[in-house]
Amino acid sequence: MEPDPSDEELMRRLQGGDDTALAPLMQHWEAPVKRFIFRLIGNTADAEDLAQEVFVRIYTKRASYRAGAKFSTWCFSIAANQAKNRLRWWRRRPTLSLNAWAEAGGEMVDESRAGRPASGEVVRHEQIAAVQTAVAALPLDLRTALVLFEYEGQSMGDIAQALDCTPKAVENRLYRARQILRRGLMPQLT
Repeated sequence: MEPDPSDEELMRRLQGGDDTALAPLMQHWEAPVKRFIFRLIGNTADAEDLAQEVFVRIYTKRASYRAGAKFSTWCFSIAANQAKNRLRWWRRRPTLSLNAWAEAGGEMVDESRAGRPASGEVVRHEQIAAVQTAVAALPLDLRTALVLFEYEGQSMGDIAQALDCTPKAVENRLYRARQILRRGLMPQLT
């Protein structure tokens, strides 16, 4: 049995005109891209729409993919740009604030638990909501670096490439994000 082709091999095929190579890329990366975008913008429906746009962009910009480059870095770079564009679009719309998704509730934490949770579970649920709210309140550059590192498991080098900055800048962004979170969450998590 032949092993599955790497993401980079699939991109090479896609660049070579094999449009069927996009499907396995989408299968493998759709969920991580949706999670990443959701953590940046906090809206499930928009995260799903933007994830689809990311794959459309991957297809239309396939010629610009550099052979030998790590696909995940390129993919998350496109996703980060799509999320930034959506946040900018929201900012220009006075009827919809950037915090509208956080105020809507239910989007950030799963409320579908049947029955009444135990008191320890309620505390955990509240802590998770506090962390999600605090991460969502971070400036976009810090939030993007934090989500890519902590939630998506990307390396400093990959994040630097995706965000078009140096690994030291990524390290600084992570440090600043953690400091802000630590200060903001200390009262809720103790």
